[in-house]
Amino acid sequence: MRRGMQTALVLLFGPLVATAQSDTWTIDKAHSEISFSVAHMAISEVTGKFKDFDVVFTSSKDDFSDASVKAVINVSSINTENERRDNHLKSGDFFDAAKYPTISFTSTKFEKVGENQYKITGDLTIRDVTRPATFDAEHRGTIESINELRAGWKAKTTVNRFDYNVQWNKVLETGNLVAGNMVDIILSLEFRKKVSS
Repeated sequence: MRRGMQTALVLLFGPLVATAQSDTWTIDKAHSEISFSVAHMAISEVTGKFKDFDVVFTSSKDDFSDASVKAVINVSSINTENERRDNHLKSGDFFDAAKYPTISFTSTKFEKVGENQYKITGDLTIRDVTRPATFDAEHRGTIESINELRAGWKAKTTVNRFDYNVQWNKVLETGNLVAGNMVDIILSLEFRKKVSS
């Protein structure tokens, strides 16, 4: 599984790193998180996160108006603090991690829409489906620290899991779904880039 993840990263990121090294920001995983939230029985929410992921962010402009982003998530790293539920989510009822080991997002448009506010549109692939998705994003600031720049971002989108063939469905007597169809995806990311001393 790890080898497959590494191969996917090389294919996605290799050309990018080779051609735009000076403009590439590296993800600081110790200060980053990719999480999600979905309704449970229409009365509460289940939250979780993916613990293994990589994100490459590139931009040559200070206002990030020319930025691009590519992300790959290891589906098997899903964690909702419930082993039985996690195993179900990895199964064919949901993500089918054995057959589709990664989720990916590749931006096609990075638009500044306000002070520190952006819309990031791109192709989101889950299982065997690729569809356009747009994240509402906030640049939370950039600081310089020990010969490097650090930039913080928070982005959110909502997708219908049924659109991506994540279609396990159990209906309650009330007519509501045990697991909701709309899923919030939240990215809290910190990036680093070396600067000349």
